[in-house]
Amino acid sequence: MGLLDREHSVAGPGWSRWLVPPAALAVHLSIGQIYGYSVFNKPLTRQIGGDLTAATGAAGDWSLFQVGLIFSVALFFLGASSALFGKWVEREGPRKTMFTSALLFCGGFFVAALGVKLHSLPLIIFGNGVLGGIGLGLGYISPVSTLIKWFPDRPGLATGMAIMGFGGGALIGSPLGTALMNRFAGDGTLGVGTTFLIMGAAYLVFMIFGAFLVRVPAEGWRPAGWTPPVTQANAMISSHNVLVDQAFRTPQFWLLFAVLFLNVTAGIGVLGQASVMIQEMFSDAVRGAGLGVTAAAAAGFVGLLSIFNMAGRFFWSSTSDRIGRKPTYMVFFALGAVLYFLIPLFGRLGNLPLFVLCFAVIISMYGGGFATIPAYLRDLFGTANVGAIHGRLLLAWSAAAIVGPSLLNGFRDRQIAAGVPAAQAYSTVMYIMAALLVLGFVANLMVRPVASRFWADHNPAPAGAVSADD
Repeated sequence: MGLLDREHSVAGPGWSRWLVPPAALAVHLSIGQIYGYSVFNKPLTRQIGGDLTAATGAAGDWSLFQVGLIFSVALFFLGASSALFGKWVEREGPRKTMFTSALLFCGGFFVAALGVKLHSLPLIIFGNGVLGGIGLGLGYISPVSTLIKWFPDRPGLATGMAIMGFGGGALIGSPLGTALMNRFAGDGTLGVGTTFLIMGAAYLVFMIFGAFLVRVPAEGWRPAGWTPPVTQANAMISSHNVLVDQAFRTPQFWLLFAVLFLNVTAGIGVLGQASVMIQEMFSDAVRGAGLGVTAAAAAGFVGLLSIFNMAGRFFWSSTSDRIGRKPTYMVFFALGAVLYFLIPLFGRLGNLPLFVLCFAVIISMYGGGFATIPAYLRDLFGTANVGAIHGRLLLAWSAAAIVGPSLLNGFRDRQIAAGVPAAQAYSTVMYIMAALLVLGFVANLMVRPVASRFWADHNPAPAGAVSADD
């Protein structure tokens, strides 16, 4: 176990920093499977009836709302564990954190498989939601501060590389899950239980590979030929460090908390129910017999969103290195609000290409927001505690993981109960998402540089604080 300690993962002379992105991707592509979890939702709601073509489940089957809790709980524990263990991640280093993440995330699949076999939703929620969610949190933040330290010359690019894989996880997980369920559909669980076992084992191998590949830079290391830029006191990029407990007291932290919460809320509900939503909005009843979006096509839609989620994380975070973090978020909120407002119109017109295009752009900015926020934090608070600060900020993700899917699913269910056709049941929530993005625009507009009274060199670190060298 000593091989997992931080001191055993310090890079030696000549070690290439470009080996860190593959290590991060090995973990993030695995845990990013959570974005493709919606392919399991409908099979999980037909475990007793066993008929995926039925309009409703049999007596005793779970509802879509109940199954949707798995996704929400997982992302809640992602944010909660990131905040709770942020200091531990900074202290112990990425190798031990990524290894622990692998055990929890993949172990959650094994527990969930047992829950499917026993038809126990609480056991599935505990496995994929609680254990898997904690594994998500540790695996999500562990490479971020490491890559920022390796790439101080290009922090946006670095965080884009770190988080790009998480957005692309569904690109692998969604078709893999669908193919495995089709292959093992006769196992008495519509293939869900066996699929969970196989995916858990496969992801475990990849995540442990990433854990042992990763390295941290030696103390004082800098890229060849690079010197830290000299910044002005009122610049948005600071050369000073703010420790995590001080950062928690700044208005900038809470404004960015609102920025992340509102951006995530507006996108996460769609990702959680993307497969079901497009099938209902473009069903045979809307487009004509045999012309509706099938389950296979819906899985392709989830995969397409995953591509844009992943590409957006790299594109927008890299763009933020050139235009700045604050202007980048202005684009997210302004353009996103317009697109959400247009989506119900395209749905009513039955215009599937424009509908898909709108969501592709929205999800690219959703992913870009995740990849840009660590660099935003680095600009405002410095590099010393950026991992721990990022972990605490991800509590916004936890809150959004509850609010976003609940808004979408809750409004959908109430609209359908009131007699609104399923194809039109999503319109109201799209307008709400547009309004949330307007609020996010205002919050981002209010962000200013951190006052000097919060800087670490003005406030000596208290005993037990996490320093840049821990």
